[in-house]
Amino acid sequence: MLVKEICERTKLQANTFAGVSTEIKNNVLLRAKEIMLASKDAILEANLLDIEKAKQNGRNAAFIDRLALNDQRIALMAEGLDAIVALPDPVGEVVEEYTLPNGLMVKRVRAPLGVIGIIFEARPNVSIDAAALCIKSGNGVILRGSRESVNSVGKLVGCIKTALEENGLSADLVGLIESQDREATAEMLRENKYIDVVIPRGGEGLKKVVLANATMPVIASAGGNCHIYVAPSADLEMAIPIILNAKTQRPSTCNALETLLVDKKVAKFVPVVCEALKKANVTLNGTDEIKALYDDVNLVGEDEFAREYDDMIIKIKLIDGLDNAIAHINKYGTNHSDCILTNDSCEAEKFTKQVDSSAVYINTSTRFTDGFELGLGAEMGISTQKLHVRGPIGLKELTSVKYIVKGNGQLRK
Repeated sequence: MLVKEICERTKLQANTFAGVSTEIKNNVLLRAKEIMLASKDAILEANLLDIEKAKQNGRNAAFIDRLALNDQRIALMAEGLDAIVALPDPVGEVVEEYTLPNGLMVKRVRAPLGVIGIIFEARPNVSIDAAALCIKSGNGVILRGSRESVNSVGKLVGCIKTALEENGLSADLVGLIESQDREATAEMLRENKYIDVVIPRGGEGLKKVVLANATMPVIASAGGNCHIYVAPSADLEMAIPIILNAKTQRPSTCNALETLLVDKKVAKFVPVVCEALKKANVTLNGTDEIKALYDDVNLVGEDEFAREYDDMIIKIKLIDGLDNAIAHINKYGTNHSDCILTNDSCEAEKFTKQVDSSAVYINTSTRFTDGFELGLGAEMGISTQKLHVRGPIGLKELTSVKYIVKGNGQLRK
């Protein structure tokens, strides 16, 4: 099927989907979960084909990790569907309500965006999360995965399409562009008649391509050069497990720790944290000041601090005070997720106000920047821009508002 035809069909179905009841939408998601769990073996077999293709294409370990599915990850997708079902339906929610002096009754209510396009790399679970969030928020969705994930995504989207049909809805509400021709992506980005907004979910390269070529609005969901700053007042014993979790729990994700800033007043902490990271098989990069404190460090220059590894590698730097830590993060960060470890409430408040990131943490791991972990059920991505949403993109973020104005014959003078 041609890209234009896929988009046109989804738009046609989305035009009336906003009126579908919450009960039916929830039934679709619950049925999709049942089908997915029953199809687990077939999904995993398809995923093995994708992994083999990715290896043949020379993809690195971080990419393979994002691509891979297993029993646990499928179970997490099922949990995500349950969580989305349990959330309130945002469609029709009254945001504001008032009556004007002339008697007009005005309501601002949440309404779907329409058709959402999402272009994603590697992670096949995005297809389930995105489709489920769009269905619950009354939107149609056009999915475009990478060529290495085509088999896995096809199986997962099939579960959603079957569930839609079994509940009396059109499978066209979830469009899937399967062509491996790169021109298909370019054509999708030109279909602004049918796609209302597009979300890139992947690295900086994908983000730049979409921003440069999209003819419809873009919600940028980019990578993360995430930081932790260890302030002088930090609980250094608590700091170790937080840093290890942020770096090693799943290093290929965009919310994993990439840069550790240690205040010069607690330079004694450097050998301790370096030893802990080394034991966890993390490669250490740092400045000459860091190497002077812990020899097993690869020397790097200032430019290195703009890099995002998505791997078991970390950059470490001594920093002179809170102001310089904030300045460093705002210069080299990607406005994603950054953290301060401190027991000083004034330091914490200043950090959260002045660090220009979509998620700012105090004394906890950056790995919590995730729709499921923050109570949104799932996410379409992490927006690092400021309009119209910032941070995890959940149900409410996939809606806009419309005015409903009721009168009894009023005429404008």
